[in-house]
Amino acid sequence: MTLHGVIPIRKPKGYTSHDIVGFMRRLTGQKRVGHTGTLDPEVEGVLPICLGQATRIVEYIQDLPKRYAGTMKLGISTDTEDQTGQVLEEVTVPSLSLDEIHQVFQRFRGEIEQIPPMYSAVRVHGKRLYELARAGVEVERPKRKVMIYDLDCTGMEAGEHPLIHFDVRCSKGTYIRTLCVDLGLALGYPAHMTQLTRVQSGPFHLSDCYTLEELKEVSAKGHWQEVLFSMDEVLGQYPSFIVADEDEKRVLDGWDLEIADDYANSLVRVYTESGRFCAIYRIDGKKQAKPEKVFRDVES
Repeated sequence: MTLHGVIPIRKPKGYTSHDIVGFMRRLTGQKRVGHTGTLDPEVEGVLPICLGQATRIVEYIQDLPKRYAGTMKLGISTDTEDQTGQVLEEVTVPSLSLDEIHQVFQRFRGEIEQIPPMYSAVRVHGKRLYELARAGVEVERPKRKVMIYDLDCTGMEAGEHPLIHFDVRCSKGTYIRTLCVDLGLALGYPAHMTQLTRVQSGPFHLSDCYTLEELKEVSAKGHWQEVLFSMDEVLGQYPSFIVADEDEKRVLDGWDLEIADDYANSLVRVYTESGRFCAIYRIDGKKQAKPEKVFRDVES
């Protein structure tokens, strides 16, 4: 049986996101598996995995905000901007108050610009930055705008190189390593990220996640339906639109729809009266909706 849906996994340290995709392919016996946002090997936390037809909604889950809990160290910078890199600079940090930290954190809320780190998967001139970095080549990287919805200092451990604990909710494409470096510079010191956990990705929290060991047990018992989140459930940020049961074939064949109601969102989930989730449609502003994703082979 082909599985269609999303499973939130608690990715452990030491695994790449691609490793988790491979693990799920072996465990489920199906090839159509995808993840919804890369986590570095030393970062743990929420990684939603899409199976079957749900791989077609990866882009919508990726667009949703993410939340992280992490720690940064002041006084030391590294070439990777995290604890895995080589030390570039080290200075002693004198006394630092929480008030100073809170004031600087406040300046980083809202839309900010970042320069992607050299050790990242961003492509410049057709090459991955990390490939160039490993070859000892540094290139100019274009700035990108990201959104920091919330950023709070949750504690500090004093010392020559203070540890600052933080909680951040941000848009996709945000490099938390780079945020730590920029926060350090704003405080007047080199800095790097020492630990990071993704505690939320879209609708999924850590408490929703399954460990790799738990999923091995699920596979042994064949209880996949107990851990699968349906596609329409995951896309709950979009309003729903109901068509008559007799119009189901027209929707599945990709016909345009007339939307009589006003919807603030540009996307809607389309259901039949009997409750089947059929498609995602995009409203064009003239109360006309065109199919964006049609799910012919998935029964609710």
